[in-house]
Amino acid sequence: MDLALAALGGTREVIQMHWGGGSPSFLADDEMRHLMDMIRSRFQLLPEGEYSIEIDPRKVKGATVALLAELGFNRMSIGVQDFAPEVQQAVNRIQSLEETRRVMDTARECGFKSLAVDLIYGLPKQNVIGFNHTLDEVIKLGPDRLSIYSYAHVPNQAKPQRRISEADLPTADERLQILQLAIRRLTDAGYVFIGMDHFAKPTDELAIAQRQGRLHRNFQGYSTHAEADLMAFGVSAIGKIGPSHVQNVRTLNDYYDRLDRGILPVLRGIQLTPDDLLRRSIIQALMCHFTLPIESFELAHLINFKSYFATELADLAVMEKDGLVTMTDQWITVNPPGRLLVRAIAMVFDRYLRFDRERIRYSKVI
Repeated sequence: MDLALAALGGTREVIQMHWGGGSPSFLADDEMRHLMDMIRSRFQLLPEGEYSIEIDPRKVKGATVALLAELGFNRMSIGVQDFAPEVQQAVNRIQSLEETRRVMDTARECGFKSLAVDLIYGLPKQNVIGFNHTLDEVIKLGPDRLSIYSYAHVPNQAKPQRRISEADLPTADERLQILQLAIRRLTDAGYVFIGMDHFAKPTDELAIAQRQGRLHRNFQGYSTHAEADLMAFGVSAIGKIGPSHVQNVRTLNDYYDRLDRGILPVLRGIQLTPDDLLRRSIIQALMCHFTLPIESFELAHLINFKSYFATELADLAVMEKDGLVTMTDQWITVNPPGRLLVRAIAMVFDRYLRFDRERIRYSKVI
């Protein structure tokens, strides 16, 4: 933290803070208290800020939840994945509904103002019937936000996945059915489909920000503070400072080695070009609001949209025939069926991605 602040010229105000990776599972209560003291002595945490933490309900006691509230956390993200016993057995993650309910009840009693639940679809042994039951229970729990992430099977990179048989994984069609079920059940229950993988109650700040055109998406997901820099600490963490992105080294040994030598543990960085900033704004508009006002982008970036993005518009024309988008001279609009595939639609404008635009495989982004 000291190295980063020195590079940036001194202390910073903080409007959002997030501790990821199930921090209470790996840090003792005294360690978390010490870490928060270090943060508060170096940064100015604003009283109106959002301070969130990810937890694993299987490994957190009520006393720790109370400590987190005492330390200033006011938002909690709770990992669930799926309540189906056969799915939990397949991924070797046994977690009861009672454990989850206990943590959420305690968090509410301790004054947390927002609780989020994280689910995963595409897990081994998962099916529509079982996931429907999971949704029944989650809706009863009443979280303020939900994230439903797509399981990525990469056994070459994640060793624990090597025990999973690919034959147990749901097909692309089954994954799509599960996702469609989740969207229908949650919207019927009153949640707003924010987009891609997020849902929120209408009174939640994410839903309000989307209605007001203030919604933003960063490396962690949807956010309400587009203007804020993102300082990232930890192995492989990715940050955003102004028009620059930086990523830390990927191994703990390298991370500690650089810190011991008084060097920022940065692996790589990139300074965004005007073209990068333009494309980032377009991708943000599509992912956050499902609409793209062409004239506004032309005026803001001094371009002729049709000529600048001739190749991209040709790709979108194929998607328009599939009913995913609607294009006029003034607007590009993502249709309801396209919202399931908004990641693929936004990918059209990412010039760094190497893929055959004529053979976009939608199943890869579901």
